[in-house]
Amino acid sequence: MVFPVLYPKIVMDWLLSRNNTPAKRMKRQGSFHRTASRSHLAPSPYPSVAKCSPEGRESQSFVCDFQTALLRSQSLFPYFMLVAFEGGSLLRALLLLLAYPLILVLGPDEGISIKIMVFISFCGLRVKDAEIVSRAVLPKFYLENMNVYSYEVLASTKKRVVVSRMPRVMIGAFLEEYLGVGEVVGAELQEPYIVTKEASGPSSVMPRSKYPKPLIFHDGRLAFLPTPLSSLFLFLYLPFGLTLAIARVLIGTILPYNLAIALGPFSGFKLHVHNPPTKNPNPNPKGVLYVCNHRTLLDPLMLTAALGRPLTAVTYSLSPVSEILSPIRTVRLTRNRAVDARKLQKLLSEGDVVICPEGTTCREPYLLRFSALFAELTDNMVPCAVDARISMFYGTTASGFKWLDPIFFLMNPRPVYEIRFLGLLPKEMSCGGGLKGVDVANGIQRMLGEELGFECTSLTRKDKYLMLAGNEGIVDERRNKRH
Repeated sequence: MVFPVLYPKIVMDWLLSRNNTPAKRMKRQGSFHRTASRSHLAPSPYPSVAKCSPEGRESQSFVCDFQTALLRSQSLFPYFMLVAFEGGSLLRALLLLLAYPLILVLGPDEGISIKIMVFISFCGLRVKDAEIVSRAVLPKFYLENMNVYSYEVLASTKKRVVVSRMPRVMIGAFLEEYLGVGEVVGAELQEPYIVTKEASGPSSVMPRSKYPKPLIFHDGRLAFLPTPLSSLFLFLYLPFGLTLAIARVLIGTILPYNLAIALGPFSGFKLHVHNPPTKNPNPNPKGVLYVCNHRTLLDPLMLTAALGRPLTAVTYSLSPVSEILSPIRTVRLTRNRAVDARKLQKLLSEGDVVICPEGTTCREPYLLRFSALFAELTDNMVPCAVDARISMFYGTTASGFKWLDPIFFLMNPRPVYEIRFLGLLPKEMSCGGGLKGVDVANGIQRMLGEELGFECTSLTRKDKYLMLAGNEGIVDERRNKRH
């Protein structure tokens, strides 16, 4: 329904030149644009977008500029920084940051500035890498910066037209998959609304419940929108963050568990443990199977620290570097059901084991489908609800170097881990109580979801990797160091 000043006439002249017959022209259209912020300008005659009702617009079309009408903050720099950092390299991102003073002088919204950002972000970048960032990284930040008033009107219309000064590869996947934007069509603009300062305030933040599509999977290392100031802080923080991560690794691997937990807060790391068992909850001689959801590669280590005794971690895919550096025993499953069943039974006969039946990590408040194999092997299970909170770097990746995951997590200024032990699983909820393995797995998934406030899904590791990395998550041994 609008795009800002200077753009409506140019774009609409082009659109109407392609659709200049009366039969092709669309009636009853709308538009949005952003009002000028300078106080000496006359107030706009158009009402705020917050007053635009989405009712009765099923047959109308929506025309707008992407960043100035749909997003609450219109700066393009953070999105180019995400492409440079996540799709390119640290050096490319640094070059873009160093170019920002020039961009600021030329005018951040001017054509030459946008060309500079495009050149630095995309020159030499593989098309595949650019597409992965567009599909797996940028949607999260677009949704978090979406203006809910503009979105509600867009979602209520039949045909949607969006124009932008950003390269199509940066916005195409998001507009099509999340907003249902179709082809550009001719339109006659009427009844315009403006996106005022008031309509871009705190009340315009798009709540997760109104996302047009659940944001379950996304990739990339940065957990914040890299504005020029925050990007500068990032590069200044990196040497300290790396030193901090190394110090935390030494504290966690060299010192006894109780001492490591006590010293953790002095480095900014916090581990919150709820209802830890004071002794082995299993009266039988066999080991206990600790079943937890999967947030980062550090889950088994945090569980081990919380219990104060070593566990054996069962993994689905772990890089050789991570296996070598792991302070606890790790055993990789083969994905052959019979072989894995024998392997798990042998491990349980030797001691306690921790397993993450999701098979892969999930960053958002969702639980992926639990594999049923673990539930068929023992009734001595303790469900454990795990959550991890960060502010700068994600400690997981689908397409990057997995062996760096723990380092990135520990580079966060104040990372937090929370573990809640839910006690020994009642027999009536196990296979020993007459349930099928899949029912037991689903029951534990629901139990953990309720404890954490997460939503349970039927999505799997395969679904995640197909979306984020374009593969099924089954990695060739020769490429295991990367994946």
